[in-house]
Amino acid sequence: MKYWIDSHAHIYLKEFDHDRAEVLRRSDEHNVQKIYMPNIDHTSIDNMLEVEAKNPEQCISMMGLHPCSVNKDFEKELYHVESWLSKRTFAAVGEIGTDLYWDKTYWEQQKEAFNIQVKWARQYELPIVIHCRDSIDQTIDLVEALHDDKLKGVFHCFTGTQEQAKRITQLGFYLGIGGVSTFKNGGMDTVIPELDVSTILLETDSPYLSPVPHRGKRNEPAYIPIIAERVADLKKITLEELQLATSTNAQNLFSK
Repeated sequence: MKYWIDSHAHIYLKEFDHDRAEVLRRSDEHNVQKIYMPNIDHTSIDNMLEVEAKNPEQCISMMGLHPCSVNKDFEKELYHVESWLSKRTFAAVGEIGTDLYWDKTYWEQQKEAFNIQVKWARQYELPIVIHCRDSIDQTIDLVEALHDDKLKGVFHCFTGTQEQAKRITQLGFYLGIGGVSTFKNGGMDTVIPELDVSTILLETDSPYLSPVPHRGKRNEPAYIPIIAERVADLKKITLEELQLATSTNAQNLFSK
């Protein structure tokens, strides 16, 4: 496979409204030919699906409820997710998971929303795309409790330890590696060399977490090769080897 895949990018957000076509053109110029778009909540669905409709070969939608959008009325949000999953095919159920960074108020609701959406992933035979900021061990515990041979997915924005990586990959899940891998104090320089390339997906999480030298600025899919250079250097493999492995991994996971 001789192109890159961005396995996680929110390019439907307002940060791209003024130059989205240019962003997608740059993505294509840098050979990033597929961009997987995770949903956030009911407010993001229309924009995401519009971007997909205008760029069906390049931009591919997921459907899920982000943990930061889980509150006391999360059942109403899940109604929208369930409704859309029943209407058409998506690449994955995502972005789902847990988050203890911003707010711990709705922790129990986050776990319930996660469990419900995993059930739907099984029902529709879709992978799950997992967010777990400041909650990686708790989220691995949740997945381990729910795991069977049919459940598959990716822990997006993985910045954990070798031991956490081992727990995740033993479940057959992938690790989403992004811009943090390029940060001087990101901690990934000791972890990535120990990862098997068969377990890695590349992602930007655009517009967030831009790699060096763009750190602090808006991220975009065209920066995947920057992340790839860092990962390949740490793994001591060629860019061609990394491209083939990570793009094949993404295709195998999403099947779309």
